[in-house]
Amino acid sequence: MGKASRTKQSVSRQERVAAQRAAAKRAEQRRNLLMAGGVVAVVLVVVAVFLVVKVAGGHNNSGTNTASNGPTGTSLSSVVSQVTSVPASTLEAVGAGSGVTGKPTTISGSALTSNGKPEILYEGAEYCPYCAAERWAMIVALSRFGTFSGLSTIHSASKDGAGQSEPYPNTPTWTFYKSTYSSQYVTFTPVETQTNVPDSSNGTYTALQTPTSAQNAIVTKYDGSQGSIPFIDFGNKYMISGASYSPQVLSGLTWSQIAADLSNQNSPVAKAIDGTANYITAAICKMTGNQPANVCTTTITSLQSQI
Repeated sequence: MGKASRTKQSVSRQERVAAQRAAAKRAEQRRNLLMAGGVVAVVLVVVAVFLVVKVAGGHNNSGTNTASNGPTGTSLSSVVSQVTSVPASTLEAVGAGSGVTGKPTTISGSALTSNGKPEILYEGAEYCPYCAAERWAMIVALSRFGTFSGLSTIHSASKDGAGQSEPYPNTPTWTFYKSTYSSQYVTFTPVETQTNVPDSSNGTYTALQTPTSAQNAIVTKYDGSQGSIPFIDFGNKYMISGASYSPQVLSGLTWSQIAADLSNQNSPVAKAIDGTANYITAAICKMTGNQPANVCTTTITSLQSQI
């Protein structure tokens, strides 16, 4: 009895110890699973954040650049306001500016009109850094004769569909696509032929807008079949082919910085962009009979002899 009793007690103690050890092992396994789950959760959060940032900033080389497409909301409204309302006093002070190497040149042909007004035809592309530079000056100048709506910011491309690097990559700029312009003096017709999204199927960029046959004929006549962009035709009286100043002026700057510099007559940005805008204004004033008078000032008309 005694021996048997001691044996049962011994077995009982062994069972309790075994049970305690099993419970401890199960608890340790649960802790390990929780820790592993926590690590996985952290990894998933990091991946999710990375993807969100990547999408917000742009796509990789199979899509758009990783650069920002510019301000939105109230920030965009502020930049638009600054670009479309550069003080006349600043433009007068800048005059011919500096670094303006591509002025309008005289051409001849049947008058180009639309809606009973002289027509300004622009052809460019969103990927193009030279178009990127020219649009700033075009918006400054055209805003003196009318009103834009629906302007949005973009940047020029960094690489094409073949993976080739572009000059002056990610230059901050605007797109005329889906914008409208109203003026009692002129009609503005913009054509953005391609986006800044690389297209690996053809090594260039995704198509956006297709010029009409009449527009193609104008570009071919004055700029050649392999002409440069940007191309601007001012009523078949003047034209600009290529950028009027170097996009390098805008390198490293944000849209807000460029917009603010436009009102600083001593800044390199104002001297290049406002100077170009004044030459564009001079060409437009030639088309409108130097109207309105508060825009086609002596400073502007003095530039007409240089185009």
